[in-house]
Amino acid sequence: MKPNPYQAYRQTQITTASGLELIILLYNGAITFLKQARVALEEKQVEPAHRALIKAQDIITELSLSLNREAGGEIADSLGQLYDYMDQRLVQANIQKEVEPVDEVIGMLEELRDTWEALGKDPQSRTAPAIEGLNIAK
Repeated sequence: MKPNPYQAYRQTQITTASGLELIILLYNGAITFLKQARVALEEKQVEPAHRALIKAQDIITELSLSLNREAGGEIADSLGQLYDYMDQRLVQANIQKEVEPVDEVIGMLEELRDTWEALGKDPQSRTAPAIEGLNIAK
């Protein structure tokens, strides 16, 4: 069986990405799953909404686990608390089948992703302690 070209491309993208690019890819993945969950919730498709919410929560958990709270200090701690809050909101969305918490988390993730993208464009920011504390390769 021939490999799917898109899957091959994604695998190459992931294996060759820098730490910062991986963080951005994770944000994009969570946002994509949350948008899928939102549509499924609106269409009252419980199982697809549940699966998409769980996938987004898994990504948020991975983001939280990637934090180096020792080196990242206050910024890493704050991000960890934010990820915990996002996870709680998604649990609520999944239990109560609500769209509002999903929209809230999408907004937070988009803002964080945009911030990381801006940091990636600024060569001086790559030496900041916050970057080092987030286990992102320079």
